[in-house]
Amino acid sequence: MTDDLLSLSPVHALLADGTTVCIRPAAPGDHDRLEEFYDRMSAENLRLRFFSVSRRSGALAADRACAPARPGHLALVALSPDGVIGVAEYDTGGEGRDTAEVSIAVSDGMHHRGVGTLLVEHLVSAARAEGVTGFTADALSENREVLRLFADLGLRMERRLEGPETRCVIRLTEDDAYLSAVESRGRAADVASLLPLLRPQAVAVVGAGRRPGSVGRAILHHLRSGGFTGRLFAVNPGASSLLGVPCHPSVGALPRTPDLAVLAVPAAAVAATAEECGKAGVRALLVVASGLDADQARDLLSACRAHGMRLVGPNCLGVSNTEPELRLDATFAAGHPLPGSAGVAVQSGGIGIALLDGLSRLGVGVSSFASLGDKYDVSGNDMLQWWESDGRTDLALLHLESFGNPRAFSRTARRVTRRMPVLTVDAGRTDAGRRAAASHSAAAATRTMTRQALFTQAGITATRSVGELLEAAALLHSQPLPGGCRVAIVTNAGGVGVLAADACAEAGLALPALTAETVDDLLAVLPGGAATGNPVDATAAVTEEQLGACVDRLVRCPGIDAVLVALVPTAVAEATGDDLVRALTRTPGPRPRPVAVVRLEQERPVELLPAEGGTIPSYADPQAAARALAHAARRTAWLARPAGTVPELPDVDTHRARTLVEDHLRTSPDGGPLDPRTCADLLACYGIPQLPWAWAETEDEAVLAAGRLRGFDGRVVMKAHWPGLLHKTQQHAVHLDLRGDAQVRAAFRDLATRFEGLMTGVVLQPLAPRGTELFAGVAQDEVFGPLVLFGLGGTATEILADHAARLAPLTDHDVHDLITAPRCAPLLFGADGGAPVDLEALEQLLLRLSRMAADLPQLAEADFNPVLAAPGHVTVLDARVRLLPRRPHDPYLRRLR
Repeated sequence: MTDDLLSLSPVHALLADGTTVCIRPAAPGDHDRLEEFYDRMSAENLRLRFFSVSRRSGALAADRACAPARPGHLALVALSPDGVIGVAEYDTGGEGRDTAEVSIAVSDGMHHRGVGTLLVEHLVSAARAEGVTGFTADALSENREVLRLFADLGLRMERRLEGPETRCVIRLTEDDAYLSAVESRGRAADVASLLPLLRPQAVAVVGAGRRPGSVGRAILHHLRSGGFTGRLFAVNPGASSLLGVPCHPSVGALPRTPDLAVLAVPAAAVAATAEECGKAGVRALLVVASGLDADQARDLLSACRAHGMRLVGPNCLGVSNTEPELRLDATFAAGHPLPGSAGVAVQSGGIGIALLDGLSRLGVGVSSFASLGDKYDVSGNDMLQWWESDGRTDLALLHLESFGNPRAFSRTARRVTRRMPVLTVDAGRTDAGRRAAASHSAAAATRTMTRQALFTQAGITATRSVGELLEAAALLHSQPLPGGCRVAIVTNAGGVGVLAADACAEAGLALPALTAETVDDLLAVLPGGAATGNPVDATAAVTEEQLGACVDRLVRCPGIDAVLVALVPTAVAEATGDDLVRALTRTPGPRPRPVAVVRLEQERPVELLPAEGGTIPSYADPQAAARALAHAARRTAWLARPAGTVPELPDVDTHRARTLVEDHLRTSPDGGPLDPRTCADLLACYGIPQLPWAWAETEDEAVLAAGRLRGFDGRVVMKAHWPGLLHKTQQHAVHLDLRGDAQVRAAFRDLATRFEGLMTGVVLQPLAPRGTELFAGVAQDEVFGPLVLFGLGGTATEILADHAARLAPLTDHDVHDLITAPRCAPLLFGADGGAPVDLEALEQLLLRLSRMAADLPQLAEADFNPVLAAPGHVTVLDARVRLLPRRPHDPYLRRLR
């Protein structure tokens, strides 16, 4: 076991039944525990593990697992409060070998609960980080459980019979099949662990007081008045009952152990109360207290992990589940949420109240709600998985100010958004907003570009305000998705039609001309004087019947994806008794395409109008309606695309790349920029095309190098270099178009004189041919991982900031989006009359950059600027790479925070 593996921190993770175990490397001090573990094992279990029933085998296994560290070996133990419940280890037999023998043992009472699988997943992650590419394992052929464990991992496996034994060879490739298998196991365990929190049979409110304004009393009142169907207790040593609920002096004195305990106690008492709950057998905590300091926070989370309790909060509004058979409302919001089908998770209690109120007012209602607060444990990822499986939720609303594991969140969201819309408020878009979010939720908020990349890749509908979120939710809840972005506008007032047309255009929607057949149909049903362009001006004389007929024809028009009806009240309609809104709501059955209404006189920003076929969203402003339709159209486009795949790349030497990085960090432990030679070698490991170059430290070396590099026209470029040089052009550290030895010598002397004491050498390259100058790069985010950036390059790259970004690893769809997103994209496709650049080569460069970033967590930053793109080739002209000492981190490994 290497020093890195020895330093692995203990982690907590969920078993298949939702209980918590601790996983960590075995240490010498575990020897007695492991011997006891094997001593407790049945004779049959010993035989299946060691192929014999000798108790001596267990003692030898304990010796091996707890022996001093040796290369190529790692033993992991799984611990519950009762001691060791499982052990797994791999051994390569020596340093530098890439295949390891693996073994697993699980205590008799813990079979079929996922202990062995969880241990092997952690072994796989650690082994990959050490360069191990395969596991081998021998098992008795009758040991169906362990053979099924290996087969169900999701990794590629081969079996062969060798007498009474079966030999398994497992390849540790991290493909989507393995990640999906890990994800599926994690989802089942996660949902099981949330049952005590979101479907508790008994709840205790600890800290409920007599004072009417206290939070604990308010939550107790909500639970009681909301009709909670389970057992309800209050813990208060100074009262016998509160609000008709029996009180008890402590959690330990309760007549029944509650599944969920609500802690409404002062911050200083939270950790001790959590410990008391854990010892009593409580399975979930809801902590509404705020203001915990670092020590109190650590002690709270330690108590939850030690006793296997899931935790919501602290600093939160509470949770609710409106299932009729449960009716749990453990919040201190002003009123009870309306039962419905929207799942809501927020970090801000205030925004939670606004969303609960808005969804109740709309009639959408809530399936379950969680105010996550400071989010020590239960997260948005947990709630997405709950809604995915609860059978009630068809719309997910999130307000997250921070992300604990965004790559795992992204995989979950990509899956869930295929089944239901997932909407969020993009909070913290500005520097001021990010500072406020970090202060408010005690978590680091991320920059806009990174967060938007996550939302885009995951198919999440990102809105800019709570109001916009509710506007989009109303339409997505009530209407079918549009087939595209083509909208027909109908109005009874021309001016309002103009406003609606502007709003649609600004939202990215199209207003196509109506077909001649549609125009004839409309003229046949509309009053004289109606204009049948798009917008359709039905005039103030339109009747209820005429408007209904017009809309019915438009929703069936083959060139239209959605219909926006903009209405104003008129004296004409009032005089004739026509109700134009009723013309839209009386149609029986759902319409084939979405219909949205704009009523300028409407008091509320958005309402859902009851209709015979369901409901219709009505907006007070055309821009709100257009934004909602645009969100729906983008969701349609996202769903229409198949899930992207990360392409296999030939000619990638990951082993050599990692060796280069390790060698650099060995000589520069604090990291820093790579020198040009090492940088070029690293790019070559990934097949990234570079313009030929040479390094020179003297004038004579520069002349010789220029002679070797001169192209057909004999011109070269010379660039000064020293560690930390960022902008060569701004520093006037570049000489272009050098011809002949004399110009090369003069250029070298100039650079050496001006940058004396700084310059360590020069890079020479042939003068590049003409092409489009682009930028490609990587920024490593501490939480989100590597972000790949692409856009316009050259000296104007920072001024124009024409960049798009996606999180690595890039799929084929991500690469396409990166290339087409920047404003400069038309240049790449030949919009200026020239031939398009080599798009396939450009895609390959971005995929290879993404692979390099995903392979090397030490890659803090990479800048390729400029990248020259032309019809026949794509080449990196200048590259800068900066490394930092970072350990590999597996974002998909199952573990709790």
